[in-house]
Amino acid sequence: MLRLFAALHVPPEIGEGLARRQHGLEGARWRPLEALHITLRFFGDVREDTAEDLDLELQGIAGAPLDLTLENVGSFGEGRDIHAVWAGVQDNAALRQLASRCEAAARRAGLKGETRLYKPHVTLAYLSGADPVAVAEWIQANNLLLSPSFRVESFGLYSSTLGRSGSVYTLERDYPL
Repeated sequence: MLRLFAALHVPPEIGEGLARRQHGLEGARWRPLEALHITLRFFGDVREDTAEDLDLELQGIAGAPLDLTLENVGSFGEGRDIHAVWAGVQDNAALRQLASRCEAAARRAGLKGETRLYKPHVTLAYLSGADPVAVAEWIQANNLLLSPSFRVESFGLYSSTLGRSGSVYTLERDYPL
């Protein structure tokens, strides 16, 4: 089984701006620059034969390069169950369409449909038992985030392997837009 997801890589110059915000939350497991990405579709644990079918379906996705901007920050979860802080992605119709095409590719490859609403973001840190007041203060201090626009000319199929300091992502395939 392979743990897979489709995503857009965050360029280093944008990641460096995010890294400057990665402090001020006790116990946060901040994501390293090389792990910063915008997920298009999380596929989960996939058998190798299904992964091959998925790769073929993703190869068929057509699209043009995207110009994206990161904007604001937030968190997932509530109260003591807050489990991540993130940087948001400015609304972009082409990005939503690409994510939708990845969803359709997953279904054609035989994977179950995603039931969660698509919320494009860059996970900055994972949290466990975080103080909700501290998270709110961090959000307030960082909520004016507005990155320069950046161009994305491909998306990737990534595998995820759990390591000592969190998940390690490996680009398995790259698909031009």
